[in-house]
Amino acid sequence: MEFDRIIPHIGGFGRCHKMLVAFACLPNLLVALSFFSSVFLTLTPGHHCQPDPQLLPETLRNLSGVQLLNYSLPPQTDAAASPAWSRCRLLRYPSSDGRSRPLPNGSVSCTRGWQFERLVGLETNVVTQWNLVCKNYWKVPLEEVGYSIGWIVGFLTLGTVADGLGRRSTFVLSVFVAIIQHIGVLVSVDFIMFLVFHMLSGIALAGLFLSAYVARLEMCDPPHRLMIMIIAAFCTVAGEMLLPGLAELCKNWRILQGVVTAPFLILLIYWCIPSMFPESPRWLLATRRIGKCKQILRGIAIGNGVNVEDEIYTQCTIFNEMDSVFEEATRCRSYTFCDMTTAQTIWKNILILGFTTFIGNGIQHCFSQNLVGYSPRFYLSYFVIAGAEAVALIFLYFTVNKFGRRGILLFSTIFTGLSSLLLLALVQYLHEAVHLALSILGLVSACSVSILSIFFASEVVPTVVRGATLGLIMATGCIGKATSPIMDLHNKHGFFLHHVVFASFAVLSVLCIMLLPESKRKLLPESLKDGENQRRPPMLLSQNKDRVPLLHSKHHGNYNPENYSKLVTATKKMLAHNIPIQSQDPTIESVTKETRESAT
Repeated sequence: MEFDRIIPHIGGFGRCHKMLVAFACLPNLLVALSFFSSVFLTLTPGHHCQPDPQLLPETLRNLSGVQLLNYSLPPQTDAAASPAWSRCRLLRYPSSDGRSRPLPNGSVSCTRGWQFERLVGLETNVVTQWNLVCKNYWKVPLEEVGYSIGWIVGFLTLGTVADGLGRRSTFVLSVFVAIIQHIGVLVSVDFIMFLVFHMLSGIALAGLFLSAYVARLEMCDPPHRLMIMIIAAFCTVAGEMLLPGLAELCKNWRILQGVVTAPFLILLIYWCIPSMFPESPRWLLATRRIGKCKQILRGIAIGNGVNVEDEIYTQCTIFNEMDSVFEEATRCRSYTFCDMTTAQTIWKNILILGFTTFIGNGIQHCFSQNLVGYSPRFYLSYFVIAGAEAVALIFLYFTVNKFGRRGILLFSTIFTGLSSLLLLALVQYLHEAVHLALSILGLVSACSVSILSIFFASEVVPTVVRGATLGLIMATGCIGKATSPIMDLHNKHGFFLHHVVFASFAVLSVLCIMLLPESKRKLLPESLKDGENQRRPPMLLSQNKDRVPLLHSKHHGNYNPENYSKLVTATKKMLAHNIPIQSQDPTIESVTKETRESAT
């Protein structure tokens, strides 16, 4: 049975459906607050060594302010750099040379710590508390890579758990683990403890985000899938926009971490009140958990104002049909990657969309780095990136349902690759305004590629393995994001090669996208067989009309299979209660007459 055909019988996308989807969008806001808070927690401010009077001659030890810094710190090799002094070295002077203004004879590493400039929003963070600069600068990108690894592990493991235990169970488990790990980050006493708990919190957040994404999608009918995805994504952007204000209010990184952790306690209400986040009835039906599925469907129908016990020929028919299709002894069935060994079409779609997700997330760093020269202030570049995501969502909302998923993904990928190639080849000849415009437009198109690839994948992979396959695709996107801190591990050397590689991948992916199916206005695939049917449509549709059946009936155009299923279900119920089949119901009479004429 197809769940999308059941939705109209329980009130369509009614009041209850809208409330459930709204409850499933709230976690996106909280996940965004936690995810983007790591930007503020590990932001490295401007810094230089604390002057050490022991390295100065006696004639210079009474200096203060800028004069003390001029004699204590060597100048930067780059005259345009800020600050003007070296970040990690101190000047060393001879013990005495008889001059009033002695000259330094070398430099040494910082001996008394560092002086940090004021952070953006926060006054203290992880970097300033544990001095993660100079010789320890590599610990910051290491922490960022570890956090990305946590998300990757969470997507891969908890996606599989969502297919085995259910969307709701995975969501509740992730909420509990996320609260514990966030508290661990809050009370960290050293960098190692912070690194471990922050990585584990990434695992929990990945499971929370994935389970909410899948449950929200599976609750929608085809006309509302895109709109709900856009609304949930705007909740993520809202959390990203809200975070700088929270940082300005909190000042201290531990207070900010506490403010980010507290809202997760609200999600425990979903555990206490199952009706706010029920198990996905689509997944229950696909895995043959019929009793629980009928219970949830009845609750949704009542919430939508539909009386399922009204008449046996109307709404209640869907439950009778479920009883006739699935026997009481039907065993539950869970699926894993091992069941997909022969699913060539599903794997092809997964690999292509995983590749485009990897490109869309990885190449965003290339465009955002081009904005640094035009936006020296942190907040300007931060809000430009968030604004680019919002513009990408608006673009997808007005185009995807009109031109199709595959067409818009192809256009966005082509535009991303073209923008990258123009920036690489003509960077020395482009006007600054054109360079900035290409960077922003490339960032918007890259965001469109990553967002649409995940949504596209959710519509072409079957329900029975949707959690695991979406987890795999989202994990590839995290690998793309992890390339940015990996570049920082090498002190940001190799950025040009990084950009060249992703631009080449974007051009290559254009050919792969042509092999994808089109999922616009189509039902979600439920079984592995349905997923295998998600094949690429022909490039040129055939105009051959020679599709006449062997037995053609003049009543064929008026035949309605739903009326026939109602007749079969009602007849079975009458026979079960020894009711004679004599009815004045015009629907049954018309279907009976139609069936008799078709047989003759």
